Amino acid sequence: MWHQQELRLAPRSRGFHLISDEVSEALPRLGELQVGLLHLQLLHTSASLTLNENADPDVRHDLDAFLRDRIPGDLPYFRHTMEGPDDMPAHIAASLMGTQVTLAVRHGRLALGTWQGIWLGEHRDQGGARRLIATLNGE
Repeated sequence: MWHQQELRLAPRSRGFHLISDEVSEALPRLGELQVGLLHLQLLHTSASLTLNENADPDVRHDLDAFLRDRIPGDLPYFRHTMEGPDDMPAHIAASLMGTQVTLAVRHGRLALGTWQGIWLGEHRDQGGARRLIATLNGE
């Protein structure tokens, strides 16, 4: 089976947000797969996707704090500044973190580890709604 659909995520504040349940709930055909893969591709260049700790929100805070420290918005050599001081740092963070993940599907569910969750990294102060392409493949 192949299935592809676009998911729309509501606007979120800058930082990292767990979206595992939102993704699973938006994909009713996920339940049809006994074995397969889900590929998620974020259709933006100033946000990211990653798989990480799903229990302690301090992990999401700390990763955001680390990125803000390493990629500040006031670096004098940035040329791409017309969209605001947070835009170029957001592009860098998205490139470092990545904009796609591929996850195993087992028995109609995402095969995540006990402490794993899908995170959306919002790297803009006001990034707006985000879109994902979700592609399911399996049997």
